[in-house]
Amino acid sequence: MMRIRYNYIVIEGNIGAGKTTLASRIAEQYNARLILEQFADNPFLPKFYSDPEKYSLALEMSFLASRYKQLKEVLENQDLFKSFTIADYYFMKSLVFASSTLRGDEYNLYRQIFYIMYGLLPKPDLYVYLHLSPGNLLENIRKRGRDYEKSITREYLQSIQESYFQFFNQNPENKYLIIDTNNLDFVSEKEHYDRIIDSIFGCEYPNGLNKLIL
Repeated sequence: MMRIRYNYIVIEGNIGAGKTTLASRIAEQYNARLILEQFADNPFLPKFYSDPEKYSLALEMSFLASRYKQLKEVLENQDLFKSFTIADYYFMKSLVFASSTLRGDEYNLYRQIFYIMYGLLPKPDLYVYLHLSPGNLLENIRKRGRDYEKSITREYLQSIQESYFQFFNQNPENKYLIIDTNNLDFVSEKEHYDRIIDSIFGCEYPNGLNKLIL
């Protein structure tokens, strides 16, 4: 078994990138503690996709509160029977999505609240970002067939992607591993999955952006 270099890993990415699938598979293979985002219970999500302007602030504030609560509770309690912790999201996701949906004074206030809460949470040892083009993301979204995601546009996905990289560049003290997965099918192809595993666990990365095309 490959040596585990990190105690806390986050799998991040745009909508439809395969975050949950990859994090769950790694957790099962390595007996890791798995943290999955509890977004399915958010009553504002379907409403936001149908009327973004009306429900954007309510959606982002509810996500901010629920993500903070979940991560605070889970990360403060160690699981001695698990080798490490892996999650399919991190708290920064709140700011990334809010930057694409909130404007002006609402966003500035939200950003202040975010960074107060962000400073109180443990930081991952490694952020893994699965990079896919908006076209490939839309295809993945179509395949999984969630009704409330049908109105997601290419432009929205592009905006989210740009917000992620803005956060990475503004917070260079963290370790980011950007893996271009446009030519990979790690769900169906074991070789592709193994290449991602080797990339995550096979190297010690410096702080800042580390980009790989597999």
